Amino acid sequence: MADVISMSTNEPVSLRLIDREFLIACPPEERDGLLEAASFLDRKMRELRTHAKTPGFDRLAVLAAISITHEYLQLQKRAGDATHTAAEPGISEGLAALRRKLEAALDAQLK
Repeated sequence: MADVISMSTNEPVSLRLIDREFLIACPPEERDGLLEAASFLDRKMRELRTHAKTPGFDRLAVLAAISITHEYLQLQKRAGDATHTAAEPGISEGLAALRRKLEAALDAQLK
């Protein structure tokens, strides 16, 4: 009996981040995960917007990316993932410093 490989086609999924809409193509089986990720990102961007001095969309997107990456790496570290934590010591501190630098640079650019 021959194996049948399911060739799923990408379908556009409409995502809303803050006040912008994006269409992103993804396989139907990944739709729920994409919507969940977009919802998480939207919440993070809204949270950051309440504390941002200049809440531009691009700035919020960069800050959210850094914040989420920082949280992810902290979880990896706590879980004891030796592969990543041993290979990347001090990455959390570096990301925090990078976040501060980006905020300062963006603040200076907008003045």
